[in-house]
Amino acid sequence: MVLQAQEGRLTTSAARILVATAVPAERDAVARAFPDGTTEEVRLPAATLLRTAAGYDLLAAGVGPALAAAGTATALTAAALDGHPYALVVSAGIAGGFQPEAPVGSLVVADEITAADLGAETADGFLPVTELGFGTVSHRPLNSLVRVTARVTGARSGAVLTVSTMTGTAARAAVLRTRHPGALAEAMEGFGVAEAAAAHGVPVLELRAVSNPVGPRDRAAWRIGDALAALTEAFGKLVPALESWNQHDQ
Repeated sequence: MVLQAQEGRLTTSAARILVATAVPAERDAVARAFPDGTTEEVRLPAATLLRTAAGYDLLAAGVGPALAAAGTATALTAAALDGHPYALVVSAGIAGGFQPEAPVGSLVVADEITAADLGAETADGFLPVTELGFGTVSHRPLNSLVRVTARVTGARSGAVLTVSTMTGTAARAAVLRTRHPGALAEAMEGFGVAEAAAAHGVPVLELRAVSNPVGPRDRAAWRIGDALAALTEAFGKLVPALESWNQHDQ
């Protein structure tokens, strides 16, 4: 992906990659992975992208699946209308990690992006929305994407849960682990990003750096700075690898 100067602006000569985070601190951590530091603000309706000289558009879409879906869909639509559709959407940021599989400071790449609390609570337990006859609750990134990400970053692959309410008790963590035994992490945006990407027919990837354990809410145990640094390092390794990734190699 090569960016060319045109009328004082950065434009791509090939399809771009969109990276959607929740908050600016995560977006900026990704931006630090690009050594030349060149970015341009691109204003969209209700969203602002940071466009890098490497062909990546970085979006702080907001917290939660609804804002993540709305912001990602806006960026995807704008790119398609501009004639430069995205080749890939990456949901990125920090997350809670299920212990001991995903310790604080480690990286997780999703082989399954699942909405963990989209459904109904009944007397017999939780029913996902699919069992109610609606929609979907999971997206599976391309195997080739998951493999290359795990290989170059050292991330462990597994399910990343999207929740609307973050876990703050041991009991809630146990319920999620029972319901999703392959889960490694929980965050709040991946499923929303994946829904928007799927609507546009664009592959999706979710990469998370673990900042805290999933379970009792203990601010003293959070390592947000370390997780953001791990996210920067991960993208520094991932960007060169994705240059040779073939989206048809599944």
